[in-house]
Formats: sequence, C-alpha cells, structure tokens
Amino acid sequence: MSEQRPFVDAHVHLWDLAHLRYPWLTPPFADDGPNGSVEPIARTYLLDDYLADAAGWDVRGIVHVDAGADAADALAETDWLQRIADGRGMPNAIVAFAALDDPDVDALLAAHAARANVRGIRHIVNWHADARRTYTPRDVTRDDAWAAGFALLGSYGLSFDLQAYAGQFPGLAPLIARHPEISVIINHMGMMIPGEEADWRGGMAALAALPNVSVKLSGIGFSDRRWTAGLARDQIRGAIDLFGTDRAMFASDFPTDKLFGSFARHLDTYADIVADLTAGERHALFAGNANRIYRLGLTL
Repeated sequence: MSEQRPFVDAHVHLWDLAHLRYPWLTPPFADDGPNGSVEPIARTYLLDDYLADAAGWDVRGIVHVDAGADAADALAETDWLQRIADGRGMPNAIVAFAALDDPDVDALLAAHAARANVRGIRHIVNWHADARRTYTPRDVTRDDAWAAGFALLGSYGLSFDLQAYAGQFPGLAPLIARHPEISVIINHMGMMIPGEEADWRGGMAALAALPNVSVKLSGIGFSDRRWTAGLARDQIRGAIDLFGTDRAMFASDFPTDKLFGSFARHLDTYADIVADLTAGERHALFAGNANRIYRLGLTL
C-alpha cells in the first residue's frame, strides 16, 4: 500500500534523449560494466513520467540529480531543468554536474550557482580496483586538482552529492572535515559491494563522524543486483544507525532504480523497514530532512 505521508524525493533523474546527449543511454548496451545494461530505461523520461510512476505517493518536492548528460552539456541540462521548474514547480532543487578536477571548474560552478534552483554539484567518482566495478580509470578523489575543485563549492553556497564507493570514504574524510561549510550528501548509501561489508561499515562510519555529511537511502541495485527486502533492510537500518534519523533521507532514484522494480516495490519496502520508528522520525526520513538539507523551503 502506498504511503500517504508527504514525500520529498531526494534523488530523481529526468532526460529528453532528443534534447541532450547522454552517452550512457546510447547504444551499444552491455552487461559487463558497473551499471549492467541500461537499455530498458534508455528512453525519454520527463516530469509527467515520474509523476505517473509515483502515483499514490504524496510527492511534495523532488531533487533532480545530474543525469549523466555529456559533460559539454552540463549547463544546458541545468537550464533545461530550470525551465521545467519555472513552469511546473518541480524540480524543486537541481544538483548539477561539474568535474571538480577540471581547471576551468570555477567558471562552471559560478554559472550553475546563478540558476535559481541549483543547490549542489555531483561528480561521480566511483573507483574500484575491479575493472568491472570502476567508473573511473583512477581514484580522482586523491588528486590535488579534485580537492581544489571541491574546496570551491563553499564559496558558491553549493552542496556536494558524493557518489563513490565506501572504500574511498576514509581517504575523503580529512578533506570533507576541512570544509565543514560544504554539505556532503552520500548517494545510494555508499554503494555496498557484496563481500566488502567491512569496508562499507568502516567507510560509512568515517563520514558519519562528520556533522556536515548526510546519506541517501536508495540505489541498492547498482551495487548488488539481488535486490531483496532483507538486503534493503540491512543497508538502510545500518545507515540509519550510523547517521541517525536526522541525517538520512529516502529517495526513489527513478527511473534508474526502475531497472530493479517498480516505484511501489522500492518505496513500500522502505516504508516497511522503518515502520517501527516514530511518526516524527518517519516524516524526517521521507520529507523533512531532504527539505532542510537541500534548502527547498517547502511547507510540509
């Protein structure tokens, strides 16, 4: 049964394949990369498509996170989303793309920040020694140029959506600790890899110790495609135990999580997992924390 409590979806993607270039949604598709084949979702997905998937849930706001458009189209993606927001009221926040190790990143950050709904930046930096798991040829988070780009975010009032593996988190903790002015939001619970549970717990604990870090409860299938309710429970309750109910937030990660099941399958499972928490805690996890952390200003 769909939840009727307010829901602020902390991680949504929209794309128009006729408008911008999305290399990862372009053939040929294969199963051997970190995402597996994404062919089932390689079609235009707009706000009305999302709202149809989310029917039955009381969606009060959505946070759009960069959808993997070609890097040259980063600002064009933001402008496209801002036009939608201006006309429809959603997305309420935009997390835009910028490569933090780009020597010209300062100019791009300034341009993004000038758009009304931009709240933060995401630069996917998942690195793993296993070639089948890695998104990048090396761990760019260890580079001085990347650290310098990260440090610029605070000057523009931008948060950072951190999509990396939890094994990278201990190395990132000192940098994030040096910049308490930058709100960091871990994507998809640190993407626990099967067999690396100890690394996941250690990495998540290292960032949970920092008060400027929060976590999204979503995206289980991209690191473990078994996607069972038990697996979801272990990761979600483990993350909540570390971060508390005031620094964690549920997200659909639609349409990418559509690869692993319907909107209802994901969100109803999540609701069951936290059914024993107080009404106030559930409200925070499903709406209040995203509203606060992404500075949406919604009345919930």
